[in-house]
Amino acid sequence: MGLFGIFSQKDKSEIIKEYLEKDAIILDVRTLSEWNEGHIEKSKHIVLNLIPLEIEQIKSWEKPVIAVCRSGGRSGQATQFLAQNGVDVVNGGPWQNVAQHLD
Repeated sequence: MGLFGIFSQKDKSEIIKEYLEKDAIILDVRTLSEWNEGHIEKSKHIVLNLIPLEIEQIKSWEKPVIAVCRSGGRSGQATQFLAQNGVDVVNGGPWQNVAQHLD
């Protein structure tokens, strides 16, 4: 985490809460083995390198998206790609960060 990451953590938490209140879909972009080790129960799983192939499916959800992974790097890449393709998306970072905001 960079210097500015320390200051944006609270803001990120607020954004995650806002997206969850908008009934966002949680999209886990980790590998299948990582997913099998643990994930958010109602999240959807699409491995990062398959996101471009699944963009139409993701758009068809017609909901905001919170991208998650193990550390935030891959979800950041997914967020950038999805945003460039018109999806309302935010990088949730590590999936556990988003899980702590769920009931």
